[in-house]
Amino acid sequence: MTFEKHILCIGAGYVGGPTMAMIAFKCPRYKVTVVDINPGRIAEWNSDHLPIYEPGLDEIVRATRGKNLFFSTDIEKGIRESEIIFVSVNTPTKTFGAGAGMAADLQYWDKTARQIRTYATSNKIIVEKSTLPVKTAQAMKRILTSEANGIRFDVLSNPEFLAEGTAVRDLEKPDRVLIGSTQTPNGLRARDVLVEIYANWVSKDRIITSNIWSSELSKLVANAFLAQRVSSINSISALCEKADADIEEVARAVGMDSRVGGRFLNASVGFGGSCFKKDILNLVYLCRYYDLKEVADYWEGVVKINDYQKDRFLLKILDALFNTLADKRICLFGFAFKADTGDTRESPAIFVARQLIEEKARVVITDPKALKNAMKDMEGVAGDIAYVEDPYVACEGCTAIAVMTEWRTYAALDYERIYRTMAKPAFIFDGRNILDHRKLFEIGFNVFPIGKPSLTHF
Repeated sequence: MTFEKHILCIGAGYVGGPTMAMIAFKCPRYKVTVVDINPGRIAEWNSDHLPIYEPGLDEIVRATRGKNLFFSTDIEKGIRESEIIFVSVNTPTKTFGAGAGMAADLQYWDKTARQIRTYATSNKIIVEKSTLPVKTAQAMKRILTSEANGIRFDVLSNPEFLAEGTAVRDLEKPDRVLIGSTQTPNGLRARDVLVEIYANWVSKDRIITSNIWSSELSKLVANAFLAQRVSSINSISALCEKADADIEEVARAVGMDSRVGGRFLNASVGFGGSCFKKDILNLVYLCRYYDLKEVADYWEGVVKINDYQKDRFLLKILDALFNTLADKRICLFGFAFKADTGDTRESPAIFVARQLIEEKARVVITDPKALKNAMKDMEGVAGDIAYVEDPYVACEGCTAIAVMTEWRTYAALDYERIYRTMAKPAFIFDGRNILDHRKLFEIGFNVFPIGKPSLTHF
């Protein structure tokens, strides 16, 4: 079959894999290849057990793989044969050197840019898909054009706005697709090529074009605004507990104001995931670079409230369990940072689990999709840790349950059965406010929600 376009994505992670699967699904006339330096990950993409869990992803991969969607480790061949290259490599927060703890670590992005320059034999459109600091496109352009080889590279910014757990739906029916380009004739032509790809299934009124710097910054700011809402409601949850108010009632009253809206006003143990903390710290670093101290301090406060909320949750467990957790079995319901994903990056459960081990507790972790990642996250932590898939088995002999992830299955469990198998007095700490607290109290549990008065038998 002759394909109209040859598209390459470098990076087969949470963004690259699903995004390319959707493009292949919606555009059967295009050949889409995903490459990665990790042969194990590519093998999983070519197997019946994909490396990531997203509702609906299996179906679109099965429908396209081997037809117009391909997964490979041959990066050199992919670069040579493609006209459009999406760069979707990991850009974690730096852990070393200047900007450690805040700036983005661009070493994988830098190596990828140099690979493209080395292996390209024809003109390419390069699409930034990774979350990157502002003006990274300019740096990529400089790397790509540092050798006078007669090849033209046009760099575009096309940030992803996926929410894990709904990534397939977000890709199929996005709120918007943002494409940033240089405002030169070549840049605008490259932009139009990318617009044409998305226009195969996204209406033109949802495809936004901008200059390249606005596009890069919009991704950081969007995540910062969402995280700010979570931290705002979480800060009020602490006040609600002191004032005997109910955070859900407060959130409902505030959220019904049309100027505010109700999304991201669910109090919890804290936000996690690969984007919120990383992007806010990146924004803070950028503000400090431009000597905007007050702006940097404001956004850094969003991260501090998130850390405070995790600390507060752990201290609530310690206080309720008579100020000692030593040798007590505590079951964590969920380890993923949110429901409907196996991703545990920056999950509050990691912090809580490690602090419980510090307190000499015996920790039992259960999760429908994230146990494999939980084992990696807890690798090297010395302590009594068990990983049990069945939540009923996981609770046996436990003093307390801490709900860390809002999996729907946890709200539907038989808590009378669970209560009978637990040590007494039995406790539930609902870090997501998804359970029926009054019913749990009537069963016999001592119940500690987020941002609501506790229900205890003492």
